[in-house]
Amino acid sequence: MSIAKHLLCGTIESTHWITRAYVEDLTDAELLVRSVPGANHMAWQLGHMIGATGHFLAAVGRETPALPEGFAEAHAPETAASDDPAAFATKAQYLALMDQAKAASLAAVEATPEADFDKPSPEPMREYAPTIGAVLMLLATHWLMHAGQFVPIRRKLGKQPLF
Repeated sequence: MSIAKHLLCGTIESTHWITRAYVEDLTDAELLVRSVPGANHMAWQLGHMIGATGHFLAAVGRETPALPEGFAEAHAPETAASDDPAAFATKAQYLALMDQAKAASLAAVEATPEADFDKPSPEPMREYAPTIGAVLMLLATHWLMHAGQFVPIRRKLGKQPLF
């Protein structure tokens, strides 16, 4: 594996490990806690990240993990304000889908020729990810950006800092 692919895969692995660590000791109910009014709770954010991973993978022509029926709709921007536990998945379901997203992300990096990394990304993504390589990097950095939002929720819940 080339150094570029090694670094991309390592980044995907580490950001998923961090995200998982922030979620593992929480209950399903705690995933619905908001750090402040109007902020997204972790359940919605997890679903958003899982769905976005599929979007990024499809954009670069890679296989996307299958999502449960209605999952994407349950984590659309319009549902972010919902606090209904029945509208969201369980922690176990999110963790399983996270693992599938990670595996698909790693496979996408390995399957993408390094010569394609500098090719332009699909037009709608170019503002935030101008190249295929940048889209592949989003498979990791998008998770980490959201994981940073989990910290104030964990502190609100009285959880000890992990990192």
